[in-house]
Amino acid sequence: MSVPARAYLSIGEVLTKLRGDFPDITISKIRFLESEGLIDPQRTPSGYRKFTGTDLERLRYVLLAQRDQYLPLRVIKENLDALDRGLQPSPVSGGVAAPRPSLATVDGEMAPSAFGESSDMRLSREELLKASGLTENALVELESFGLIAPRGRHYDGDSLSVAKAVTEMGSFGIEPRHLRSFKSAADREIGLIEQVITPLNRQKNAESKARAEEVQKEIASLSIRLHASLVRGGLNRLR
Repeated sequence: MSVPARAYLSIGEVLTKLRGDFPDITISKIRFLESEGLIDPQRTPSGYRKFTGTDLERLRYVLLAQRDQYLPLRVIKENLDALDRGLQPSPVSGGVAAPRPSLATVDGEMAPSAFGESSDMRLSREELLKASGLTENALVELESFGLIAPRGRHYDGDSLSVAKAVTEMGSFGIEPRHLRSFKSAADREIGLIEQVITPLNRQKNAESKARAEEVQKEIASLSIRLHASLVRGGLNRLR
């Protein structure tokens, strides 16, 4: 019977994996980078470091940034923070990290996969305003209507998508207060999806849970397609 591979590496194993590309790397250097907060490996009960594949890739990123871009640790740490929040680090020192939202589409419509895992993007309030072009007053109004809501202390990619859409609609004289019906319609669609998947979620087995997730994504995609078709049809009748 084969023995499953460990899910973590010791500091010595990490050193071995890095030395091919970084001959000067030492255990002391790895410990120093940890003390500077650039990596945060877990510890065994006896105090030994446990490095994951993610820790290893972060170390590679740090070492490459030092060797090839001559970036100071402060800037590297800012870049890692941006990456952790789903952002694209600024190409210049002192620049602003940029959001990198993406939605899967099929024939120009949002595909079921776009309704899968929630966005890992985390924007501060200032970053959301800058990336979307919203004013502070508009954001406050959108929050009061429930169109945008922070998750903890940050805003996610969905909040950014809403903010950008509202900003662009504003150029046509459409104000946040005009958009409350969109939130009401979305809530009704969510309620319909919930009715369909609730019986599946009540079945306490992994297969039913997985099916519920697939059904949820498929119906969400179909609802967007239906909405788009109805709007297109209505506009065509106005011509």
